[in-house]
This record gives sequence, C-alpha cells and structure tokens, in this order.
Amino acid sequence: MNRILQFIKWIMIGLIALVLLIVAILYATGTGYLVKGVYVTYLHGHNTAYLDDYRFFDNHVVKTGAAQPWAESTHYNSVAPPSELDKLHETWGTVAYLVILRDSIWFEEYADGYSKSARSNSFSMAKSVVAALLGKVMEEGYIESLDQSVREFVPELTGRYADSLRLIDLVTMSSGMEWQEDYYDPFSITTQLYFDGDLVSVLPKMPINDKPGQSFSYKSGDTQVLGMALQRATGKTLSELMSDYFWAPMGAQEDALWQVDSEKKGIEKAYCCLASNARDFARFGKLYLQDGYWNGQSLLDSAYVAQSIRPYFDDNSEYGYGWWMGQYADRPYFYMDGHLGQYVIVIPDDELIIVRLGHNVDDLPRSDSKSAFNAFIRQAYLMLGDEIPGNPEL
Repeated sequence: MNRILQFIKWIMIGLIALVLLIVAILYATGTGYLVKGVYVTYLHGHNTAYLDDYRFFDNHVVKTGAAQPWAESTHYNSVAPPSELDKLHETWGTVAYLVILRDSIWFEEYADGYSKSARSNSFSMAKSVVAALLGKVMEEGYIESLDQSVREFVPELTGRYADSLRLIDLVTMSSGMEWQEDYYDPFSITTQLYFDGDLVSVLPKMPINDKPGQSFSYKSGDTQVLGMALQRATGKTLSELMSDYFWAPMGAQEDALWQVDSEKKGIEKAYCCLASNARDFARFGKLYLQDGYWNGQSLLDSAYVAQSIRPYFDDNSEYGYGWWMGQYADRPYFYMDGHLGQYVIVIPDDELIIVRLGHNVDDLPRSDSKSAFNAFIRQAYLMLGDEIPGNPEL
C-alpha cells in the first residue's frame, strides 16, 4: 500500500512539474495569455468566449443616471410565440428576445435563467457603440475630423502604411492591418487580444502592412485601435465616455460592465465585451432610429448617424461606420451584430426594433433567407400581424 501511495505521489509531483513547465514555456514564448484562455473557456466547458465570461475579467462600470423605463404596449405579450419561434430559440440557445414597436415593448421573453435585467456579453455589438463614441468625440472637438491620422494618438502602430492610417479607415474596417479574425484558434491574434492583460503590448503584432482605405475587411483589431485613440484623445476611458454621452442620457436601467485588459492597464476591449441586457442594448437601436435624438435632445449628430448606416464602399453594401445593414423583403434595416448571434436589428419603415441574445447561431450569411438571423425577423412579423401596415408576412 505504501508503495502505491508513493507511486501516486510521484505521479502527482510529475504532473504538477509538467504543468508548471508548460506555463513557463507559454510565458517565455509570448503566449502566456493562453493560461487565462484555457481557464476561462475549456475549464468551464466552452471552446470560445461566451455570454457570462465577463465574470472572469476586470471590468469598468458604465454608470447610468436616472432610469427611463421603456413603455410597454397595450398589446404587451398578448400574442403567444409560434411553435416555430420556440423551436428556433431552443435550437440556437436564445436567452433574450425582444420586439419593440413604435417605441413600446410589444413582446419579450427570456430563457436559461436570464431576465430583463440579467447581463450578457455584447461581443461585437460594442463596435457600433465605439463608432457612436467616435462621432460624439469628434462633435465635442477632441478630434478634428475622420481624416485625422491615427498615429497622432497611437504612435505605437507599426507597419509600412502606419503613417497613412486615418480614423475613417478604422471605423469602416479598411485599415490594411495584418490580422486573423478567428475566435476558435487559441493562437490567433483575436484570441490573444481577448485574453491578454496588456493590450498595448499586442500592437506590434497588428502592423498596417497594406494601404488603408481601399476596401472593407472585417478586423476586430481596427476597433481596438480606434478605442485606444478615443481614450487618448479625450483622457477618459471608453466607459466614462459611454456613460457621459449615451448610457446616462438615454436612461439605461442598469449599469453596464465593459471588460478591460487588466485593472492596472484599464484599457477597454473596444471591439467587444459590454455586459448589459436586451432592454438597454436596444437603446442604441432607438437612438439611431431617431437620427441621434433622445427625448428631443440631440445626443449624436444626425448627419453622422445617417452616414453610419449607409454603405461606405461602393462594392460592399453591408457596412457603414460600425453598423451593418441589409434588407428584409422590401424593408431596409441596420443592425448591431455580435459573436454567437447577439443582435439589435432596426427596421425604420416599421419603427421596429428586434433584439436577440443567445448562446449560438448558424454561420449562414445574414442575407440568406434561410439564416437564423432572418428567421428572428420573420417570427417578429408573424407575431405582429396586422399591427404592421403592409406586413410582408401576411
């Protein structure tokens, strides 16, 4: 028995030594971020970022002010969700589904322990928020124009064309940055940016090697650099700017959390990682639906809003300034889009906002009529029925 215990003891010591060696090698090779990545994801049953992983990161609080609750429609939740919608939610793990018609909540439901006040990760919906902050910071005079050089604020940028990079190239995803947009490869730059404790130190791995402003190419690194530029231009964190310019004036009901690289560095992950709820995320949809106005007060220049939800490149009809766009039936829409199917969809013709938050979604193009994205829109129209004049589903 003693020999068996001694053998087990040496096995345990060997395993611990092996783990320590692997950790040492990771840090020595500049991939120490994988230690946290493995802990946050694989050791908690996931293979990528997920809705409540913000609990494992440092966060800045985005403070709200006096709450302005949404009005509820006289027909609030009066229509039972179709079985097809229930199946859609079950298939893709929806945790929140919200339909706002003419500025009133018409329908909402929650699942998997989530509620109207429960926080979940925005993922890349935050890119639309950062685009709004850019417009407001420029409006406030901290930035001269969208054509201003990024290196005035982020001199650490490297690459052949770093001096040519403008703010407009970042918000329109046309930086020319060397970048791998991969959420599942543990060695991708996207993964490192998510788990690294010092975002500035990652900049040398994001060189501007191609000429900026030539064409659209989706890169989370673009928004991260933009966020750094805004922070340095204003001397405020993105969380402070968001609170001052939007979250408090729009009367968000709950404080939000914005992940930062570390408590010491305090740089927000600008390309992602706002933790809030469906009702409060929807406020950005309402702000853009109302051309930048909120209760009669201009929070964001209407011309900037209009440009943001208009395609920037002639050969790409889907992206403006941090916002996506498309068309359902004969109705144009614009939307915020996040990893795993986080959406705030705005259909101006019908004064309709649809919010869907969840654990997963298919990988079909949003424009594909068979996509889950389109199904979330379709089911809203089916429930709304004759509440919508000329309803495309009737």
